[in-house]
Amino acid sequence: MRLLHFDHFGQLILTDFHGKPSQPYAILSHRWEKSEILFEDIASGEYKVKEDGYRKLLFCAKQAAKDKLQYFWIDTCCIKLWDRLERSRAINSMFRWYSNATKCYVFLSDVPDPNITDTLQHDNWKTSFRASRWFTRGWTLQELLAPASVEFFSYEGQLLGDKSSLEQVVHEVTRIPLTALRSLPLDQSTPHERMHWADKRETTEEEDIVYCLLGLVGVTMQANYGEGKDRAWRRLQEEVETTNGVPSIIPFSRNEYFVGQELQLATLEKQLFSNKHTTTTLAIVGPGGTGKSQLALELAYNRREKNNTLRVHGHNRTHTHTETNKPCSVFWVDASSQDDLDRSYDSIAQKLNIPGWDNEKADAKQLVKLCLEQERTENCLLIFDNIEDVNLGASGLSAARPAGLTAYLPQSKQCSVVFTTTEHSLAEQMAPQALLELQELLPEPAMEMLKNYLKENHFSSSEEQQARLLLRELSYLPLAIVQAAAYINFTGIPLQEYQSKLSTYNKHDVIQGSGLLGDRLQGRTAKNPVATTLFISLDEIGRNHKVAAGYLLLAACVAYNDIPLELFEEKNLEERGKMVQVLSKYALVTRRPEDSALDVHRLVHHALREWLQQQNQLSQQTKHTLTQLHRVFPDHSHQNRSKWRRLLPHTKYALSNRSAKVEGDGMSALLWKYAMALDSDGRYNDAEEQFVQVMETFKRVLGKEHPSTLTSMVSLASTYKNQGRWKEAEKLGVQVVETRKRVLGEEHPDTLTSMANLASTYKKQGRWKEAEELEMQVEETRKGVLRTEHPDILTSIANLASTYKNQGRWKKAEELEVQVVETCKRLLGEEHPDTLTSMANLASTYRDQGRRKEAEELEVQVEETRKRVLRTEHPNTLTSMANLASTYRDQGRWKEAEEQFMQVIETKKRVFGEEHPNTLTSMANLASTYRNQGRWKEAEELGVQVVETKKRVLGKEHPDTLTSITILASTFWNQGRWKEAEEQFIQVIETFKRVLGEEHPNTLTSMANLASTYRNQGRRKEAEELEVQVVETKKRVFGEEHPDTLISIANLASTYRDQGRWKKAEELEVQVVETFKRVLGEEHPDTLNSISNLASTYRDQKRWKEAEEIDKQVVETRKRVLGEEHPSTLTSMANLASTYSNQGGWKEAEEQFMQVIETSKRVLGKEHPDTLIGIANLASTYRDQKRWKEAEELDKQVVETRKRVLGEEHPSTLTSMANLASTYSNQGRWKEAEEQFMQVVETRKRVLGEEHPSTLTSMANLASTYKNQERWKEAEELEVQVVETRKRVLGE
Repeated sequence: MRLLHFDHFGQLILTDFHGKPSQPYAILSHRWEKSEILFEDIASGEYKVKEDGYRKLLFCAKQAAKDKLQYFWIDTCCIKLWDRLERSRAINSMFRWYSNATKCYVFLSDVPDPNITDTLQHDNWKTSFRASRWFTRGWTLQELLAPASVEFFSYEGQLLGDKSSLEQVVHEVTRIPLTALRSLPLDQSTPHERMHWADKRETTEEEDIVYCLLGLVGVTMQANYGEGKDRAWRRLQEEVETTNGVPSIIPFSRNEYFVGQELQLATLEKQLFSNKHTTTTLAIVGPGGTGKSQLALELAYNRREKNNTLRVHGHNRTHTHTETNKPCSVFWVDASSQDDLDRSYDSIAQKLNIPGWDNEKADAKQLVKLCLEQERTENCLLIFDNIEDVNLGASGLSAARPAGLTAYLPQSKQCSVVFTTTEHSLAEQMAPQALLELQELLPEPAMEMLKNYLKENHFSSSEEQQARLLLRELSYLPLAIVQAAAYINFTGIPLQEYQSKLSTYNKHDVIQGSGLLGDRLQGRTAKNPVATTLFISLDEIGRNHKVAAGYLLLAACVAYNDIPLELFEEKNLEERGKMVQVLSKYALVTRRPEDSALDVHRLVHHALREWLQQQNQLSQQTKHTLTQLHRVFPDHSHQNRSKWRRLLPHTKYALSNRSAKVEGDGMSALLWKYAMALDSDGRYNDAEEQFVQVMETFKRVLGKEHPSTLTSMVSLASTYKNQGRWKEAEKLGVQVVETRKRVLGEEHPDTLTSMANLASTYKKQGRWKEAEELEMQVEETRKGVLRTEHPDILTSIANLASTYKNQGRWKKAEELEVQVVETCKRLLGEEHPDTLTSMANLASTYRDQGRRKEAEELEVQVEETRKRVLRTEHPNTLTSMANLASTYRDQGRWKEAEEQFMQVIETKKRVFGEEHPNTLTSMANLASTYRNQGRWKEAEELGVQVVETKKRVLGKEHPDTLTSITILASTFWNQGRWKEAEEQFIQVIETFKRVLGEEHPNTLTSMANLASTYRNQGRRKEAEELEVQVVETKKRVFGEEHPDTLISIANLASTYRDQGRWKKAEELEVQVVETFKRVLGEEHPDTLNSISNLASTYRDQKRWKEAEEIDKQVVETRKRVLGEEHPSTLTSMANLASTYSNQGGWKEAEEQFMQVIETSKRVLGKEHPDTLIGIANLASTYRDQKRWKEAEELDKQVVETRKRVLGEEHPSTLTSMANLASTYSNQGRWKEAEEQFMQVVETRKRVLGEEHPSTLTSMANLASTYKNQERWKEAEELEVQVVETRKRVLGE
């Protein structure tokens, strides 16, 4: 739930309280007027221009403040009306929201102020109050009864009284019992009595008079506009009667005219529910219009009737059921689109009252799946209607996207599933063993159907003959029969006259058979019966309702589902509603008032387009449609996301089907909006295609140097950047800069902006010097042209700071960023988006410097402010949440990081979609957090998912895809799967070299990763060669003191250390330490890491005292800077303990190791790899003290845990087995030691290779065990083999 309030700056803020305790709030009850404030108006700040809405908003805010309530709620402002799922949830939550309100203000726009000094005016007020239209509206009924406190106000905001003081008047006007008006429990009146409280009320849609009662009678029921009030009323009565029975959702009234498919229905029943049922999954397939949905609907009601029979006879309580006669829940799932699918699952979750169903961040599809898979007292039937256009997620379908429909199908024998589709391939995919194919009706059932649908359903013998001729011409197709009956009913013409019209149309080639009807139907007649009935209706509509006919033709030029009514330009909304109802009466559209939209049957849609083509009107009508799309299509900002997302499929359809003749400014402008929305949605390839079209059009129409042409080139360059195609982006960027310099001048703002964009492209390529030069030029020029504190100058300074950061010049970056933050705070205010962005940038610089506490403080401040000002779902808020999660991760607070990343992912999936690049980045971050916790399997699963999705969405060579492959390779590396890691790293390097160049930072990083993999495999020469190459390149490209250069030097030193070249390692490490101290400071994490590496080199040289001094220094500094429980602090304590142990200071070592182990268990977990390393180190200390039993116990514990967590062949597992073997050997248990060493040797040979240093070490240990058993020959053979191999591999 979102609530409104004004902050201390007087700015209107919309706060999302989802997942947080809701604050006390006031709620507004009112009648909607022409200029209501919408959600998008609040987000854009343009709400003040809506006069009617703004008056109500100010009234509500002031009255709430008087009542000491900070927050208030207004329906039009707080609900995204364009978001179909949110709107559906809001309708179901409305009664609860009004009930929970502290105050409800009823704004009566048709009641004037009472004037208590004027008796006449006072009487007028009372008369107006009694006559107020508010009391006549259906939806205001729950707004009167749900809240405990209801106050009535005049048009001018004058208090008239409350529900208590005016209860007698309200009772007389509404006839609602006083007990209900006094907020006593509603169940003091029966549901039947409550249902009649709306008898004298009105609603725009006739069905709403029923739907407005749902909260009052405590049931949930899906809206089905078009079913009529009587059918809706019957459905509500059924829901009330079965409130405590078997939960079901069937959103349509039963078809009283169901006929002609009784045999097929019996087949369904037998296959799914008889004692000899053969399947739990079945598909109904057939051409459009053959009655698939109607057959499924009858099946649903049959099952529901069975439940009623069981309940009446008491079977629910007294009989033990077989699987076939158990009660059965029935749930209808609209699979026409992904939105409809989501909404259906959401309704089921609510109906089943699954814990968490009302959590917006929960995945309702997953909740329902898990619930239905549990052992239940009833069976379940799920009907998925129209599965053609949803993501199935099955192999070979819908691009194999993740988490499609198949991922949410319950896997339970208690759950039967029925699909309906026109596509045979889909039916076979979903239910290969059970297909029910529908064809046209037989003559007699078709006659029965026609009679049922006609108002006058009794035929004379002559009419019977006319009807048979009519049905033959209609090919016995149900959809055509329904449309013919609708025409006859609406116009009142005789059957003979309609048959005559049909014959006349068929004599002229209206439209040949459509492929959508299927080959079987085309074989009966060359005509398309749906097209014929359509054009008979369209001809009539065109004569009497031209506006309605225009709506239908426009609908033919967009996608056939979920067509927003806003596309139909009409100032009088009531008139627009009437025209849509006309189309509905002719059975040509399906109205969806709850979504302010309509649907057109795909056969009708196809026939309309064919007719427009025949009449040479398609091009003209498409142009008109594109004009309407341009009118309603919003800008690509986040607050408009719900709206432009719903318009994307319609825009795509209209644009892709336009002719070459359709051009003009409006078309280009729509293309532009469409492209920007696609880009915001992360669909970069689609956006590129549109931007290229815009650019080419502008070049041809306006000229190559026109400002609009150049702007389109900038947008295209930005899309290239998003695709990782930086060379192409650079080429366009250079072209724009040169042209703007020549046309606009070197100091023009647009010229400077394009120079800044080009600098950004240089940065992406790691060309920081060039970027810096360009940014400094922009900054200096702007300072000379603009005032000192102009926003553009601040942007330039921030850009330059970013470049300094990339160069590792963090102090310089910090100075600039502090300047920007202070200026933004002073000029724009502390909560301005630009201020918050600058604070986030500064926090990032603190993080880079290892100042994580300062970074965290800033990030928390930014996140909280953005949540309050922009809302939780805004992209900037999600970015700040991800930044804070990264800081937690850097601090070793992995659980907090994991929770934060999980929250970000769930929100991004809901807001952006599962395949949006931003969502995938967050998933990669979560995988990294799993890796930090040693949860490598989870990290791998997530990493594979990210890689596969990025390959499909961004392309195999996109830099982000390659980065994800690198992260996945690192996960393999952590698991000791070095061959797999090596293959991935080599693939990444080759691609980076080709795409980005050999000296790009990403290329060099991947080469360093490969070198590390070589080192782990004991291939130290190869590692050294690569690392030397990386160091030399980084020195030349980044500079000798760049942090990345220094890290590469440290890596090279590590390789020298592994080779026993300790002097060379020491020289490099001393150099790195001194440089890090000077550049980053003595307490920076990278400085401390380099000092720790130097201590390790001293230890390898047995220079214990020097190592101990350095280890102590690192421990003390990390305790002070990172905290005593940070993983890096614990690692340095373990290093110090090892140094003590090497000097024989076993007691000190033991105490230190014990402290490390206890903290690691508490902070990281008992099975974390670092915890196990600490235990192994303690075991080693016990061994050194000849405390064999204690060492053995610990060694066994480590071996068993590592086998379970890491696997039996993981290098760390083998190391712990070797340690245990040594402990056996020390106790003289040589047979046990030999068995263990043999196992280690064999596994290492297979996993690491026969020449790997670790393999050779284990062979030497086995030789030693042979010697202890006086098996000299075997020992000698092994030792000779080890010596020879080491000479060859490591050198003499």
